[in-house]
Amino acid sequence: MAAVTPALVKELRDRTALGMMECKKALNDADGDIELAIENLRKVSGLKAAKKADRTAADGVVAVKVAPDNSYAVAVEVNSETDFAAREPNFVSFANSVLEKAFATKQTNVAALMEGELEAARQALVQKIGENIGVRRISLVEGGVVSGYLHLNNRIAVLVQLEGGNDEIGKDIAMHVAAVNPVVVSSDQMSPEVVEKEKEIIRAQPDMAGKPTEIVEKMIVGRINKFLKESSLVDQPFVKNPELTVAQFAKTGGATVKSFVRLEVGEGIEVAVVDFAAEVAAQVAATKG
Repeated sequence: MAAVTPALVKELRDRTALGMMECKKALNDADGDIELAIENLRKVSGLKAAKKADRTAADGVVAVKVAPDNSYAVAVEVNSETDFAAREPNFVSFANSVLEKAFATKQTNVAALMEGELEAARQALVQKIGENIGVRRISLVEGGVVSGYLHLNNRIAVLVQLEGGNDEIGKDIAMHVAAVNPVVVSSDQMSPEVVEKEKEIIRAQPDMAGKPTEIVEKMIVGRINKFLKESSLVDQPFVKNPELTVAQFAKTGGATVKSFVRLEVGEGIEVAVVDFAAEVAAQVAATKG
């Protein structure tokens, strides 16, 4: 059995970024064999990651990278359970690694992207930080002039694709998308299901009661048109100059908006309300078991 020296513990800490006591225990369990200790820690890391996988990760960061020639761009969302973990340097480094690989490979399938080293890094991060960590989304926009923008401390990411124009115009429109959150580029892209649902909402409003059917239908048409304009990027008043619509602003630079992607951290994730006292009691019970 090899002696577990402070130098050996330090080497294992440097190689795994884990705590001193955890490294010392791993070396003792492996009879001082550092390679076996690392192998055992990886196994434990996988177990810990699996245990935390059912916990909701609704915080985190988004990140963007744009090609130097603006021919394509990638945005990713990487989640943690808390904002505190999202600011942790190792988490930020992991998110950047995900972004760089997605950018280099143009891979948008999360499972395929995470195969190999990235998944091992994720599991190690779960073990180190103690939270569920996951890569949720990867978006790739390619063709034309593509610009990117990050907003609110890396909590909103936007990619905008233009036909014509330049990066400066694209960034301005991306800032607008981040602030206003349009649903579609133009009204003709709105799904019929959304339009029908909006009509039902309008029909149910109190001021519709008792009116003749033809009047109701005319009012619905007017309000639907208003809804579509408010929801469509190109029809919205441009935030930096409300006298112009976004389409008119783009046209001043010889551009047409083709598409956009907007990722906001945690959007659409349902976070369960946890009874903190019950959770602590469960954890205590688990340690006794």
